[in-house]
Amino acid sequence: MAHRLDNPAFLSALDEETLTAELHALGIRPGTVLLTHSSLRGLGPVRGGSRTVVRALRAALGPDGTLVVPTFTPENSDTSPVYRQRVQGLTAAQVAELRRRMPPFDPAYTPARSTGRLAEEVRTHPEALRSSHPQTSFAAIGPLARRIVSGHAPRCHLGEDSPMAKLYDVGAQVLLLGVGFASCTAFHLAEYRVPEKPVREYHCVIRDRGARTWWSFTDVALDDSDFVDVGASFERSGAAVRAATVGRATARLFAFRAAVDHAVGWLTAHRPGPRRG
Repeated sequence: MAHRLDNPAFLSALDEETLTAELHALGIRPGTVLLTHSSLRGLGPVRGGSRTVVRALRAALGPDGTLVVPTFTPENSDTSPVYRQRVQGLTAAQVAELRRRMPPFDPAYTPARSTGRLAEEVRTHPEALRSSHPQTSFAAIGPLARRIVSGHAPRCHLGEDSPMAKLYDVGAQVLLLGVGFASCTAFHLAEYRVPEKPVREYHCVIRDRGARTWWSFTDVALDDSDFVDVGASFERSGAAVRAATVGRATARLFAFRAAVDHAVGWLTAHRPGPRRG
């Protein structure tokens, strides 16, 4: 078996220094609060994998910067698309057993399987803090981490009582690394800021005073089905969206606040209230 130093794939893999330089070239600056959505597969080979990517992002942000990632957990809900996909074709008995085995959310331990390897790398970092929402938590590392993740109301997915509003207030940037605008959670905050806000009921498994229990709450009906269109309009609007290749991935960098403000206008104009539920 060839030594990895003789392996062309290893030799061509991104290292931390190169990745940091490419992130700087994209426009990431020290001291930034950066909400990052990523697909590391698109980057191509990286020496050290997701750990190297986190180190490069933190190096680009510097000691005064804060890295934020979504650590969503739709697996503990029976009102999520993930759940509906899991129960397709199951018998009633199999569904009942699946529901019985669904673990309650624990911010210290519940993995964020649906948001990728980078999110898990940040979530499990010894310096990371995580918000406590049982379905739409965020993890953060850096000086503003506590300010951003604290006070995430359990009845508010991604609205005014969530880290999203705090990211808006602190003037965060958004990095889409190997993913498109369909993954842009900033647009969800806009759903809370349109004149008409359809709502729906959500269910998830939590631990309440030590006991596993199902919990229900009502919140804005989240819908990302047209976020690609919102993003395309945002780019056409003349907003400062910086795009470049990082590794082998297309990356975009833009202001969180500008994205939300544009999406409020777009959603108000293009989403009739009754359709959004």
